[in-house]
Amino acid sequence: MNKGIIGKKLGMTQVFAEDGAAVGVTVVEVEPTVVVQVKTMQKEGYDAIQVGYGRVKQKNVTKPRQGHMNKADKGFFRVLKEFPADPGAYEPGQEISADIFQEGEYVDVVGTSKGKGFQGVVKRHGFHGGRATHGSMFHRAPGSIGASADPARVFKGTKMGGHMGSDRKTIQNLQVWQVRSDRNLLLLKGSIPGSKNGFVFIKQARKKSV
Repeated sequence: MNKGIIGKKLGMTQVFAEDGAAVGVTVVEVEPTVVVQVKTMQKEGYDAIQVGYGRVKQKNVTKPRQGHMNKADKGFFRVLKEFPADPGAYEPGQEISADIFQEGEYVDVVGTSKGKGFQGVVKRHGFHGGRATHGSMFHRAPGSIGASADPARVFKGTKMGGHMGSDRKTIQNLQVWQVRSDRNLLLLKGSIPGSKNGFVFIKQARKKSV
């Protein structure tokens, strides 16, 4: 059965393993995620559940979304997310908490990477740039981006400066290092996309098991 939960990235810290090694972990707050809608093959054409996270006031939710969330009768949420699941295992209004995952289990984490704005080719693509000494006037420029005679144009996909970050990223096979159900926290070994207080979606790993 597919498992998933929405969380909020709080930041990184380190914990110590049994052998004394320091392990870098990301702390994710996962207050109970509520099942807002159950989708079935007979009605929607596929099996899935839609979950909500991050409670907000009713005045901050549009009327159509209010009507949609009222069916679960669990309040209103900032984030809605859908993932494949067995519809028979869930019902509207059901709460999903941190204890659906176990220590040692592997998960995939989906989030939005940090936005960097407009960046040049050195930062964006890792270009080496030119020499820094002996009167060089070429330091962080991209250099030639195409020939003037043939083809007399710039090829699509040429690596140039531009907007960097704010992309949907998935980090696979992160180990659940610790589950603190009493505080609704998950400690994941390694780093995950996004800035502090950014929303992430944690789901069962597709390519790796315990």
